[in-house]
Amino acid sequence: MEILVDNHHDTEVSDELMEQLEEVIDTVLEIEDIHQQGEVSLVFVSNEEIRELNETYRDKDSVTDVLSFPQYEGLQEIKEEDCYIALGDIVVSLDRAAEQAEEYGHSLEREVCYLVTHSMYHLLGFDHMDELEKKEMRVREDTVLSELGIERD
Repeated sequence: MEILVDNHHDTEVSDELMEQLEEVIDTVLEIEDIHQQGEVSLVFVSNEEIRELNETYRDKDSVTDVLSFPQYEGLQEIKEEDCYIALGDIVVSLDRAAEQAEEYGHSLEREVCYLVTHSMYHLLGFDHMDELEKKEMRVREDTVLSELGIERD
Protein backbone atom coordinates (compact mmCIF):
# COMPACT_ATOMS: atom_id res chain seq x y z
CA MET A 1 0.00 0.00 0.00
CA GLU A 2 1.41 3.37 -0.99
CA ILE A 3 1.30 6.02 1.75
CA LEU A 4 0.88 9.59 0.55
CA VAL A 5 2.27 11.82 3.31
CA ASP A 6 1.57 15.52 3.73
CA ASN A 7 3.04 17.21 6.81
CA HIS A 8 1.36 20.54 7.58
CA HIS A 9 2.95 20.62 11.06
CA ASP A 10 6.17 22.36 12.12
CA THR A 11 7.48 19.12 13.61
CA GLU A 12 9.40 16.86 11.27
CA VAL A 13 8.19 13.27 11.28
CA SER A 14 11.22 11.00 11.62
CA ASP A 15 12.08 8.29 9.12
CA GLU A 16 11.86 5.78 11.96
CA LEU A 17 8.28 6.80 12.77
CA MET A 18 7.32 6.68 9.09
CA GLU A 19 8.74 3.15 8.87
CA GLN A 20 6.67 2.16 11.91
CA LEU A 21 3.54 3.68 10.37
CA GLU A 22 4.13 1.78 7.12
CA GLU A 23 4.38 -1.42 9.20
CA VAL A 24 1.16 -0.50 11.04
CA ILE A 25 -0.74 0.06 7.80
CA ASP A 26 0.66 -3.08 6.17
CA THR A 27 -0.13 -5.18 9.25
CA VAL A 28 -3.74 -3.96 9.43
CA LEU A 29 -4.20 -4.83 5.76
CA GLU A 30 -2.52 -8.23 6.15
CA ILE A 31 -4.61 -9.16 9.20
CA GLU A 32 -7.79 -8.08 7.42
CA ASP A 33 -6.78 -10.01 4.26
CA ILE A 34 -6.64 -7.01 1.94
CA HIS A 35 -4.10 -7.49 -0.83
CA GLN A 36 -5.01 -5.03 -3.58
CA GLN A 37 -2.64 -2.34 -4.71
CA GLY A 38 -3.68 1.06 -3.46
CA GLU A 39 -3.01 4.10 -1.39
CA VAL A 40 -3.83 5.77 1.88
CA SER A 41 -3.28 9.45 2.58
CA LEU A 42 -1.63 10.43 5.87
CA VAL A 43 -1.68 14.09 6.90
CA PHE A 44 -0.04 15.57 9.99
CA VAL A 45 -1.57 18.80 11.32
CA SER A 46 -1.76 21.11 14.32
CA ASN A 47 -4.55 21.29 16.87
CA GLU A 48 -5.94 24.37 15.13
CA GLU A 49 -6.09 22.70 11.73
CA ILE A 50 -7.74 19.53 13.05
CA ARG A 51 -10.25 21.65 14.98
CA GLU A 52 -11.17 23.42 11.73
CA LEU A 53 -11.53 20.09 9.90
CA ASN A 54 -13.57 18.65 12.75
CA GLU A 55 -15.91 21.63 12.61
CA THR A 56 -16.19 21.56 8.81
CA TYR A 57 -16.75 17.82 8.36
CA ARG A 58 -18.29 16.72 11.67
CA ASP A 59 -19.88 19.96 12.90
CA LYS A 60 -17.84 19.68 16.12
CA ASP A 61 -15.92 22.80 17.11
CA SER A 62 -13.28 20.97 19.13
CA VAL A 63 -9.80 19.54 18.86
CA THR A 64 -9.56 15.81 18.27
CA ASP A 65 -6.60 13.50 17.90
CA VAL A 66 -7.34 11.88 14.53
CA LEU A 67 -9.90 12.12 11.76
CA SER A 68 -10.65 9.44 9.19
CA PHE A 69 -12.16 10.02 5.78
CA PRO A 70 -12.98 6.59 4.32
CA GLN A 71 -13.72 6.09 0.62
CA TYR A 72 -15.53 2.77 1.09
CA GLU A 73 -18.51 1.66 3.16
CA GLY A 74 -16.74 -1.30 4.68
CA LEU A 75 -14.43 -4.26 4.53
CA GLN A 76 -16.61 -6.31 2.20
CA GLU A 77 -16.83 -3.54 -0.39
CA ILE A 78 -13.04 -3.12 -0.29
CA LYS A 79 -12.42 -6.85 -0.71
CA GLU A 80 -14.75 -6.96 -3.71
CA GLU A 81 -12.73 -4.32 -5.56
CA ASP A 82 -10.40 -5.80 -8.17
CA CYS A 83 -8.59 -2.59 -8.99
CA TYR A 84 -6.33 -0.01 -7.37
CA ILE A 85 -7.99 1.18 -4.16
CA ALA A 86 -7.76 4.59 -2.50
CA LEU A 87 -8.75 3.74 1.07
CA GLY A 88 -9.07 7.33 2.26
CA ASP A 89 -7.42 9.95 4.39
CA ILE A 90 -6.03 9.85 7.92
CA VAL A 91 -5.44 13.23 9.57
CA VAL A 92 -3.39 13.20 12.80
CA SER A 93 -2.94 16.15 15.13
CA LEU A 94 0.68 15.89 16.25
CA ASP A 95 -0.08 18.42 19.00
CA ARG A 96 -2.89 16.32 20.44
CA ALA A 97 -0.89 13.11 19.98
CA ALA A 98 1.96 14.65 22.02
CA GLU A 99 -0.49 15.74 24.73
CA GLN A 100 -2.00 12.26 24.92
CA ALA A 101 1.39 10.55 24.92
CA GLU A 102 2.38 12.62 27.93
CA GLU A 103 -1.00 12.02 29.61
CA TYR A 104 -0.81 8.24 29.09
CA GLY A 105 2.89 8.00 29.90
CA HIS A 106 4.19 6.62 26.63
CA SER A 107 6.10 7.89 23.61
CA LEU A 108 4.77 10.13 20.86
CA GLU A 109 5.69 7.40 18.39
CA ARG A 110 3.54 4.85 20.22
CA GLU A 111 0.61 7.28 20.32
CA VAL A 112 0.82 8.10 16.61
CA CYS A 113 1.06 4.38 15.78
CA TYR A 114 -2.07 3.75 17.84
CA LEU A 115 -3.94 6.65 16.20
CA VAL A 116 -3.05 5.44 12.70
CA THR A 117 -4.09 1.88 13.61
CA HIS A 118 -7.39 3.21 14.97
CA SER A 119 -7.96 5.33 11.89
CA MET A 120 -7.11 2.48 9.51
CA TYR A 121 -9.95 0.49 11.05
CA HIS A 122 -12.27 3.44 10.43
CA LEU A 123 -11.13 3.45 6.78
CA LEU A 124 -12.07 -0.25 6.66
CA GLY A 125 -15.57 0.49 7.91
CA PHE A 126 -15.24 -0.24 11.62
CA ASP A 127 -16.69 2.11 14.20
CA HIS A 128 -17.22 2.42 17.94
CA MET A 129 -20.72 3.81 18.28
CA ASP A 130 -21.73 1.22 20.88
CA GLU A 131 -19.85 -0.91 23.41
CA LEU A 132 -19.80 -4.06 21.25
CA GLU A 133 -18.34 -2.20 18.24
CA LYS A 134 -15.87 -0.42 20.53
CA LYS A 135 -14.71 -3.72 22.02
CA GLU A 136 -14.33 -5.37 18.58
CA MET A 137 -12.33 -2.42 17.28
CA ARG A 138 -10.10 -2.34 20.37
CA VAL A 139 -9.32 -6.08 20.05
CA ARG A 140 -8.30 -5.55 16.42
CA GLU A 141 -6.15 -2.54 17.30
CA ASP A 142 -4.45 -4.39 20.14
CA THR A 143 -3.76 -7.35 17.85
CA VAL A 144 -1.98 -5.13 15.33
CA LEU A 145 0.05 -3.26 17.92
CA SER A 146 0.98 -6.44 19.77
CA GLU A 147 2.10 -8.13 16.56
CA LEU A 148 4.43 -5.19 15.95
CA GLY A 149 5.69 -5.11 19.54
CA ILE A 150 4.17 -1.68 20.13
CA GLU A 151 2.95 -2.01 23.69
CA ARG A 152 1.74 0.51 26.20
CA ASP A 153 4.77 1.88 28.03
